[in-house]
Amino acid sequence: MSLKALIFDVDGTLADTERDGHRPAFNLAFAEQGLDWHWDEALYGELLAVTGGKERIKYYVESFLPPQRPQHVQTLAADLHRIKTRHYTELVAKGALPLRPGVRRLLEEARAAGLRLAIATTTNPDNVTALLRHSLGEGTESWFEVIAAGDIVPAKKPAPDIYLWALKQLKLDAASCIAFEDSANGIKASLGAGIPTIVTVNGYTDQDAFDGALAVLSDLGEPDVPAQLLQGSLNGKTHVDVDLLKRWSN
Repeated sequence: MSLKALIFDVDGTLADTERDGHRPAFNLAFAEQGLDWHWDEALYGELLAVTGGKERIKYYVESFLPPQRPQHVQTLAADLHRIKTRHYTELVAKGALPLRPGVRRLLEEARAAGLRLAIATTTNPDNVTALLRHSLGEGTESWFEVIAAGDIVPAKKPAPDIYLWALKQLKLDAASCIAFEDSANGIKASLGAGIPTIVTVNGYTDQDAFDGALAVLSDLGEPDVPAQLLQGSLNGKTHVDVDLLKRWSN
């Protein structure tokens, strides 16, 4: 089946947002609310096993705090997540989270080739918009025909629901799309929806298992800065481009 659309995860895939964006934003939210919680890089790596910011807070309270834990955890998580989103968008606005290598180039190539673009992520829609505007450019959220984000479906990754919702909005079969992910939970979701998937790892996910991926790479690469191939084949290419995507799709 011919390739018609590309569907991108956001955090860790478009930009390295987890360590230098979401994690410090969570810590700023905790401090603002007078909590003595602090998520260092190692702890945050453990917490990333749970997708969704509110869900991550609840998991932390239930699994890492002593029995005298806060009451009304659901409400607390929602309040903290709202504050955290504000801090995150402020960090993004400062230009602290550039796109990963090859992302802008591939998006521009895909648009020029007439491929449709979509996003499927568990992160808040405001976070998505902020990242696109400040890292890709003002108005670039319009490049994406569908932005499936946040609580638009109740079951988050590794459930396939967010991808299934995106496919429904695109009115496309899974086989006519390629997904881009960075984590084990992400590829479980995309493959669970039947979508062929490329993985670009980061420091939090480079030890994850990615069975079934079209390829696992350090990043998408640039013509003058090759991607490092970790699994699969680039068919003689040094970076991911539209020609390679079409070969994979066929």
